[in-house]
Amino acid sequence: MVFTPLEIKETVDMFLRYKLDIRAITLGISLLDCVSSSGKETRSRIREKLFRVAGPLVKTGREIETEYGIPIINKRVSVTPISLVAASSDDEDYTAYARLLDEIAGELEIDFVGGFSALVQKGFSSGDIKLIDSIPEALASTGRVCASVNAASTRSGINMDAVRRMGEVIKAAAEKTADKDGVGCAKLVVFCNAPEDNPFMAGAFHGPGEGESCLNVGVSGPGVIKAALESRRDADFGELAEIIKKTTFKITRMGELVGMEAAKRLGVPFGILDLSLAPTPAVGDSVARILEEMGLEAAGTHGTTAALALLTDLVKKGGVMAGARIGGFSGAFIPVSEDEGMVAAVRSGSINLEKLEAMTSVCSVGLDMIALPGDTSAATIAAIIADEMAIGMVNGKTTAVRVIPVPGKSAGEWAEFGGLLGGAPIMAVNGAKSDAFIARGGWIPPPIHSFRN
Repeated sequence: MVFTPLEIKETVDMFLRYKLDIRAITLGISLLDCVSSSGKETRSRIREKLFRVAGPLVKTGREIETEYGIPIINKRVSVTPISLVAASSDDEDYTAYARLLDEIAGELEIDFVGGFSALVQKGFSSGDIKLIDSIPEALASTGRVCASVNAASTRSGINMDAVRRMGEVIKAAAEKTADKDGVGCAKLVVFCNAPEDNPFMAGAFHGPGEGESCLNVGVSGPGVIKAALESRRDADFGELAEIIKKTTFKITRMGELVGMEAAKRLGVPFGILDLSLAPTPAVGDSVARILEEMGLEAAGTHGTTAALALLTDLVKKGGVMAGARIGGFSGAFIPVSEDEGMVAAVRSGSINLEKLEAMTSVCSVGLDMIALPGDTSAATIAAIIADEMAIGMVNGKTTAVRVIPVPGKSAGEWAEFGGLLGGAPIMAVNGAKSDAFIARGGWIPPPIHSFRN
């Protein structure tokens, strides 16, 4: 195939000027064959399997980076939810599993491990309860392990007991990492309709419906989309749609190439390509700036939800046109601390928590990487989670909550989490209480349109 000089320049610009990258290659690994009645034996089997299957992951990623000139920012592993793996063991506290995963990740130079997880949308097993109770200490005593809990689904409704408990867990995780602005919570997500093939942290896990192993890829290119729109500021929405779809098509083809090559070299099936516009704190790598390029003065102003809905839909359409294995979330992420444009919008007052909640009805995930005042109660956090679970349940989409109540800090102050997690101004929370609502507990039934098969 012959490429023109213009096509070559366009590709080089995508990487060097507009920050296009493979955000993550995530190797999903089933640990179901590691189950034992002895916790010590289970962990020994986990260690052996992860070294055997994931041992070549980082080396393979680096080789592909060098050969193709494509940045791969993170090399990650996701495993079967530990609540399932540890349930048959004699362990009462699952923190040891998190520490083992963290130790293995360090030895193999893996950036993050996802799967310290529980699926409780319809109720708790004994293993789920033990895992959830272990989350605060597990996150405080590890650096690379991520946790998630699926508390709701469109088919099952909302487990409000789980929602209430997760409000308490988030508060505890923040307090245990108070010296680092509650960063433990940055590795914890509460989901509705969690996908089993997600390559992005902190919510990645290798679902029980997945095979023995697979390689999932997460691609991100907010800067490339923004640059494409800059050249056509006079375009109407029809033309805008074509620009975004065509640009997304190109990004997707690149990601699929890398994913298939990595899977081939690792000797595992290629799973899915998640084409999500996941920003970073770097200037030029922002979803908020794409929305502003569409004509908004600042993200959060009137029209923001419409612009985000348009962007998310077109990213999905461009991806589906380009590849047969589009999955995960795919669309646009709006994490506050990881997006310099979102940080600027919070600082200017153009966006608040309520507007972000409205935007989550049309974006890829939900309330993500939002710093809250340290005195925000567990019940208020649970109510915030409940709102997002309801949006996901009713709309049949994935929603999630990753919020950080920053100990000792108030609205308007700054919280710093470091690296790709970035930092953010602490956002004000509605002062009216939801305690009596959350205290009811029980189960919110699924919507009427879930009754189908």
